[in-house]
Amino acid sequence: MNYINRDISLITGKKNLEHLYTFKNFPVFMGCTDNPTNKDIKADMSFSICKDTGIIQLDKLLPLDVVYQNQHNDGVGKIWQDHYLAFSKFLGEFEPKKILEIGGANDFVANNFLNDNPDSEWTVVEPHPQFVGNKKIKVIKDWFDESFEIDEEIDTVIHSHVLEHTYDPVSFINHISSFLKVGQKHIFTFPNMVQQLSKKYTNCLNFEHTAFLAEPFVDYILEKSGFKIIKKHYFQDHSIFYSTEKGQTNASFSISNKYSEYKKLFTEYIDYHVKLICEINTQINNFDGDVYLFGAHIFSQYLLKFGLNQRKMCGVLDNSESKMAKRLYGTNLIVLNPEIIRGKNNVAVILKIGAYRDEVFRQLKDINPNVTIFE
Repeated sequence: MNYINRDISLITGKKNLEHLYTFKNFPVFMGCTDNPTNKDIKADMSFSICKDTGIIQLDKLLPLDVVYQNQHNDGVGKIWQDHYLAFSKFLGEFEPKKILEIGGANDFVANNFLNDNPDSEWTVVEPHPQFVGNKKIKVIKDWFDESFEIDEEIDTVIHSHVLEHTYDPVSFINHISSFLKVGQKHIFTFPNMVQQLSKKYTNCLNFEHTAFLAEPFVDYILEKSGFKIIKKHYFQDHSIFYSTEKGQTNASFSISNKYSEYKKLFTEYIDYHVKLICEINTQINNFDGDVYLFGAHIFSQYLLKFGLNQRKMCGVLDNSESKMAKRLYGTNLIVLNPEIIRGKNNVAVILKIGAYRDEVFRQLKDINPNVTIFE
């Protein structure tokens, strides 16, 4: 594997990283595939922490075309739909007219916003758009990198759950600044990573989310890039919405050191899952019935890498129609519709899917009130 070494802190630019943990031979892609298992690629996923700031980051990156083999998040589920609607309402508070969206793989935010603001213009730059033929939205099929340019006039740049995917968030924010004039807006939403790691969610850090972008770090990057924070909004424990305005670069902005706090969070996250998997393996080994894993995504890949007994699994359940009958990358598990548990007298589902737990728990109990949930 040709790794891209990242041995300097994303915040300070210094070689002051301390190694925390390495997941050996982790699947490089968090989606599903029709290819045989011998086509799967695995690589070491190694995390370090900046001793001067506390930012946790992958110290070895993978080429983008390896990590992003295709689009795998189609935004199914109530929380995602509520998120898109809430963010579009938040965006509307600032009355943008000419919008550039970075990474709009789906058109949920755009459609929600344009339904209420039909006179606004919307352009998306996205390498893997999932929507085609939406006449209200102009699509530029491309990566938003330092070579990207646009001739159209814009007054607002937005992005939804994109910042955490950038390999260099400082350069990313600086490049956004270059598209805007003083007083124009930069509005975005990204995961509440402190909540995620505190609650031991396994979708926080991975080959796609390569840095622990806690609020203090995002605030610092914005201020250093000349953005004034106008408003924040917390969407459940899921996301943080930011509205910012381009101003003058602030060279004197400081940041507090979160090294001890965030190292403790990460260590507790690892220890929790080592213990959890021992407990779940005991439960499923003693269970006399069919056992399924829920979530054909990073959640399940992490559980399996921590040592979950894959031999006991009948398959992995998921609500995404685009994943049905495919194989979860890096595993032997085939994706099945949750309806498969209906009517079964002795069936169990392993459910560890972070913020989406409650809605799926209710769904599984609606399908089969007798289902046993291991979590």
